[in-house]
Amino acid sequence: METALPGQKTALVVSAHAADFVWRCGGAIALHRRLGYDVTVACLSFGERGESAKLWKQQGMTLERVKADRRREAEAAARVLDVHDIRFFDLGDYPLDFGAETRDRMVDLIRAVQPTFMMSHSLWDPYNTDHMNTTRFVLECRMIAQAWGHNPGQKVLGAPQLYLFEPHQTEQMGWKPDVFLDITEVWDKKRAAIECMEGQEHLWHFYTNVAENRANHFQRNSGGQAGGRAAKYAEAFQSMFPRTVDEL
Repeated sequence: METALPGQKTALVVSAHAADFVWRCGGAIALHRRLGYDVTVACLSFGERGESAKLWKQQGMTLERVKADRRREAEAAARVLDVHDIRFFDLGDYPLDFGAETRDRMVDLIRAVQPTFMMSHSLWDPYNTDHMNTTRFVLECRMIAQAWGHNPGQKVLGAPQLYLFEPHQTEQMGWKPDVFLDITEVWDKKRAAIECMEGQEHLWHFYTNVAENRANHFQRNSGGQAGGRAAKYAEAFQSMFPRTVDEL
C-alpha cells in the first residue's frame, strides 16, 4: 500500500455503512477535493441488512444482490463527489464484526493515507450501535497508527483531528457541533450524490433540510445579522481533540 507523498493534503472518512459518508459529510468531501485534498472513504459495510429495507421489500431479493446494489450506489456517489479512493471492508452490518485482522487493515490504511484530518460518527448512538462502535474502532486504530512500536518501518501517524459528523437523531446523541462548514458551492454535487442512494430515498429531503438548517447556524456563528456570511447549505461537525492555533 503506497503512502501519501510528503506535503500532500489528505483526508480519511470512515463510514459504518455505504451511505453514511454521503448524508453526513458529502459536502466536506466535495469541497476538500476542490481544494486539492486526496479524500479516501472507507465503508466498513454495505448496510445490507439494516439499512436497505426498500430493497428487501422486493420479491426474491438476496443478500448478495442487496450488497451489489448498495456498492453500486456508493461507487456512483463517490464518483459524483470526486472521491480519490473508496474502500469496502465488507464486515457485515447489524452488527459490524470488528476483529484484530480488521484493526490491522485499518491501521495500515490510516498510515498509508496519512490524513490531514479524519471523519467518522458520533460517540454515542443507541439507535444504531454500528455508528458509535465505528468511532471507537477508529479512535483505537488512530492510537495504534501513532505507536512507533507497531510495525516498525512504516511511517508513523501524526495527530490528525477527528471530526464527528452529524448523527441522524442529533438531540439523542450527546453530539455538540463546534465547526460549521459552508458547502453551498458544492451543494449540487452533494445533492446528486444523495440521489444516488436509491435504496434510502426517504432520507433525501431529510438531509437537504439538515443542510439548510446548518447554513442558518453557519451565518449566525459567523457574525449573524451584524455581518455574518450568508450560506445556503452547510454541514456541522464536532471536534474530538483540541485544535492548536497561532491566533484567533
